[in-house]
Amino acid sequence: MKKLILSAAFAALAAGGALAQDTVRIATEGAYPPFNFINDAGKPDGFEVELFTSLCEAAELTCEWVTTDWDSIIPNLQSGNYDAIAAGMSITEERKAVIDFTQAYYPATFSAYAAPSADADLSGVVAAQVNTIQAAHVAETDATLLEFATPDEAVAAVRNGEADAVFADNDFLKPVVDESNGEFVWAGEQIQLGEGIGLGIRKSDTELKAKFDAAIQTVKDDGTLNELLKKWFGADSVTF
Repeated sequence: MKKLILSAAFAALAAGGALAQDTVRIATEGAYPPFNFINDAGKPDGFEVELFTSLCEAAELTCEWVTTDWDSIIPNLQSGNYDAIAAGMSITEERKAVIDFTQAYYPATFSAYAAPSADADLSGVVAAQVNTIQAAHVAETDATLLEFATPDEAVAAVRNGEADAVFADNDFLKPVVDESNGEFVWAGEQIQLGEGIGLGIRKSDTELKAKFDAAIQTVKDDGTLNELLKKWFGADSVTF
């Protein structure tokens, strides 16, 4: 049944003719579970990988996954090293100035602080991943922002005493808090940022954007996308 639904999704993607390229290269970071990560077999995995791999298979498209550092992920898209970005990337006005996005395949949700204690000094030193909406938010507060290349490094900065708290997507931090045996707890209030997460695409690739937009809308309408959100983020996940 699910294959039929996904096939319907990419019937919309296939409408209007074949894509200009034979292979669609999708970049991800591979370091932001459960959105994307590298599994025990050394392959990209996670919510985004399952979603877009399934859509590509249903459309009989050849889609290849490319892993790249977060800090260079947009410049490499602009340089033509791949065709799209599926890497937990929030849709923001700043990013829309340089690349396009499909409609959101992950709803606008909340970011949160995690720290060794609930009364941690959130105006002290706060760690965040570089070039994220979380880092931009911290930079606008009274806190001292300490940026890192990966979210895991931002978490580690709190563990080793470099930072008072880490600020990241709630869904990324939830397993960090839940599995820390009290080493991390939630601090402060959750904050809603961004416009949701979309597939990043070059501004010139209007055909590719339109086709993925149609496919994402189809899996929203039939409930398949919500099923995947609950699978990867839990039964109480924010859905469409």
